[in-house]
Amino acid sequence: MNYEDVRNLKDGDFKRLCGVTKKTFAAMCQVVFKHKQLNSRGRKSNLSIENQVLLTLSFWRQYRTLFHLGRDWNLHESNVSRLVRRTEDICNRSVG
Repeated sequence: MNYEDVRNLKDGDFKRLCGVTKKTFAAMCQVVFKHKQLNSRGRKSNLSIENQVLLTLSFWRQYRTLFHLGRDWNLHESNVSRLVRRTEDICNRSVG
């Protein structure tokens, strides 16, 4: 499952799957995008911003292990952990 698979879902189905509305999802993506523009250190991720946020929401919503998410997204579990942690940090900074 990636963003291309879920972006055309109805609003209610999108929220059931991700735990947030499409509007909130778009706002989260915008926050992550702005942060990455300002802080362009390190390697560029193979996943789009939308997929990074979707992966993080999947981790929060479904309580899946990093290993299982890594298998689904074709990433090593350490990369999944790093990506989730960074996305969480970015979103937490924008709220507080």
